[in-house]
Amino acid sequence: MSIYAQLQQTMDDMIDADRGILAADESTSTITKRLSAIGVESTAENRRWYRSMLLSTPDLGRYLCGVIFYEETLNQKDENGMLLPELASSQGIIPGIKVDKGKGDLPGAPGDMITYGLDGLAERLKGYRDQGARFAKWREVYPITPHNPTLLGLTANAETLARYAAVCQSCGIVPIVEPEVLIDGDHSIERSAEVNEQVWHSVFHALHQHGVRLEHMILKPSMVTAGKEADTLSPEEVADATIRILRRTVPAAVPSINFLSGGQTPEEATANLNALNRHPATTPWHLSMSYGRALQEPAMKAWSGDSDKREEAQAALLKRARLNSLARRGEYSPELEKEA
Repeated sequence: MSIYAQLQQTMDDMIDADRGILAADESTSTITKRLSAIGVESTAENRRWYRSMLLSTPDLGRYLCGVIFYEETLNQKDENGMLLPELASSQGIIPGIKVDKGKGDLPGAPGDMITYGLDGLAERLKGYRDQGARFAKWREVYPITPHNPTLLGLTANAETLARYAAVCQSCGIVPIVEPEVLIDGDHSIERSAEVNEQVWHSVFHALHQHGVRLEHMILKPSMVTAGKEADTLSPEEVADATIRILRRTVPAAVPSINFLSGGQTPEEATANLNALNRHPATTPWHLSMSYGRALQEPAMKAWSGDSDKREEAQAALLKRARLNSLARRGEYSPELEKEA
């Protein structure tokens, strides 16, 4: 199968009108913090059990088309000895892999950051592909301050995302491009819209320069919201601002926009996704989700390290996945939260 055919097959398998992506790519340090919050020690066995529990949830493939793994997960197995990527595939959920190596300060641009990991990426991708991964994800982060992001920050981060995406496609791996505009601060939704427009414009300019096929990528952006210390906005206000900036910056050739939840509660993330899909403006993209905590948090709390609560935790995950599937069609309502 040609590289083009591989990419197209993955896109065909991942994009439809109902399903989204589970981000289960927490680094060891991140998942350690989340497990500690529920009183669970972050051992390799506990991490393996938890991820296996999520992926073995009955009917999960009805609502999820893909799952992003952390590198550790590719070699982990369930209780029956099945590799977790194979467990996901058995439900029709395509395995993917986070490939960036974390972030640090960007020299010459105080307050901005840059993500590491381009060195040796092609070789790593070939290994991940042999382990079952068919798509990848790379995250760049953009803080909002009166001075950030700087022009250098915008340019350097966009260049990194484009180089990553081009390498992925050359290896037959579909890239998820994640430019996350952080919600830390008290900035207004107008300031957020301004920054997101700058970010998305710079990213697609760089993708064009590097010859990335837009038909064979997925965009994972932030929703346009105010800072978390500012006043709370309605889902309709978030949808209005987000759709307006998307229409200005994202080419129609991109098949799917899978939003990150970015610090929203599970209920907020679902309500905002629903408002996006109910928005009256015509859009050419699938508007879906690639949520991490907003999908996992209820399941993790229900489990709390007690293996006897496996079914309860799985039910919590399935409920959130189902409600987000309804939000994809604009059919969610807060009253559904009360249902089992």
